[in-house]
Amino acid sequence: MKNPDQTRREFIKNNALAVAGAAFAASLPTTLYASPKSASPAILGGDPSWSVAKWPKWPRWNPETDEKKLLEVMRSGVWSRAEVVTEFEEAWADALGAKRSLAVVNGTNALVTAISQFNIQAGDEVLVPPYTFIATVSAVLTNGAMPVFVDIDPLTYQMDPAKIEAKITPRTKAIIPVHILGLPADMDKIMAIAKKHNLIVIEDACQAHLAEIDHRKVGTIGHAGCFSFQNSKNLPIGEGGAVVSNDDAFIDRCFSYTNFGNPYGSAVGAVGAGAMMQGTKLRFSEYQAAVGLAQLKRLDSETTTRNENATYLKSQIKDIPGIVPYKLYDNVTRAAFHLFPFRYKQEDFKGLSRADFLKALSAEGVPCSSGYTTLNTQPFLNETFKSKGFKNSFAKDALDIKNYNEKNKCPENNLLCSEAVWFTQNMILGTKSDMDDIATAIEKIHKNAEKIKNLSKK
Repeated sequence: MKNPDQTRREFIKNNALAVAGAAFAASLPTTLYASPKSASPAILGGDPSWSVAKWPKWPRWNPETDEKKLLEVMRSGVWSRAEVVTEFEEAWADALGAKRSLAVVNGTNALVTAISQFNIQAGDEVLVPPYTFIATVSAVLTNGAMPVFVDIDPLTYQMDPAKIEAKITPRTKAIIPVHILGLPADMDKIMAIAKKHNLIVIEDACQAHLAEIDHRKVGTIGHAGCFSFQNSKNLPIGEGGAVVSNDDAFIDRCFSYTNFGNPYGSAVGAVGAGAMMQGTKLRFSEYQAAVGLAQLKRLDSETTTRNENATYLKSQIKDIPGIVPYKLYDNVTRAAFHLFPFRYKQEDFKGLSRADFLKALSAEGVPCSSGYTTLNTQPFLNETFKSKGFKNSFAKDALDIKNYNEKNKCPENNLLCSEAVWFTQNMILGTKSDMDDIATAIEKIHKNAEKIKNLSKK
């Protein structure tokens, strides 16, 4: 038997070491002791890479900093367009480096307004890309003009300048490049073509707040730019839009058009000014402007965060076989990243369909979308062409939908619509660790693509 004193000393020594070890362990970062995430995809029973609930919420609202102006407006009783709307317009123009800005009810009507005040109307043609939200095309149709689709650059998803001139006819009056997803179009080449053919350029920058080409904000490069402030946008107001331009006479006309045709500068509610044109009512409200001013304060810093995280995420996923991220033109100095896009090549994922890839990615806690479906073949075009206004303005063969579809084929867009995957802009407001988790999720799916494909067959 051991000496009792020796046994007691060993007990005290061992117990002290155990206590010290426990204290040391408690002082270490918890991640060193956390169970590693399963290498198996969540859709196969593994641990999700992330949680949907942990992504940054959108829109953001901070009562302490955001509500003062809004409450002042609400308590004033002056809710129709007045001084706060003017303040927002001046702030938005200043943020873009534009001379003038006119706030309207939404981005769609910003486009409608701009098109109308360049005298683009029934019988005219307007060149548009097929990879865009329906509003771009519906704004053209609302003015009685014919949308002519120019296929995309497969790397950037933007209207391909090399395909523009083949679509120009004597009826062509304008080009509407769309900085879709917040990625700038090739404006240098587009403006050169427009100048050569004496065409108006209206930038659809509804998704491209503060994006830049050679340090010039998109929306200020063409003859006019249009923006949206809808709830999902990088500058969210719920609903809202703006037309920007350096042309005073043009903005004055836009103001009149959105205010019943009354002259620029006439007060809201005035009935004796006398309308100078046929107009409509698209006025912005004071409380919308108050929300916009609050959101504008953080737009620049949020845009920087989106660019940093998008660049990092791209670097983390670009070497995964079957993942082809977006490309920016060389002269893009800043993107907006309203969406983070990449192309999914199912042949590099053992034939796993895009739909099943999206399900597997969603199971990892990574929200995702397949994006747009083809726009240039949708039924609304044929329905519009059947209207009396279009029949009176265009030749019968131009309105024949089979003939129209044949002339407006966009094979690159068709392929993109079958391969695209999107992440929303709030996701890339997270941390680099969040971006790592997205990449990890995609890698897990790639490594287990065969098993996931077999699961979907059951």
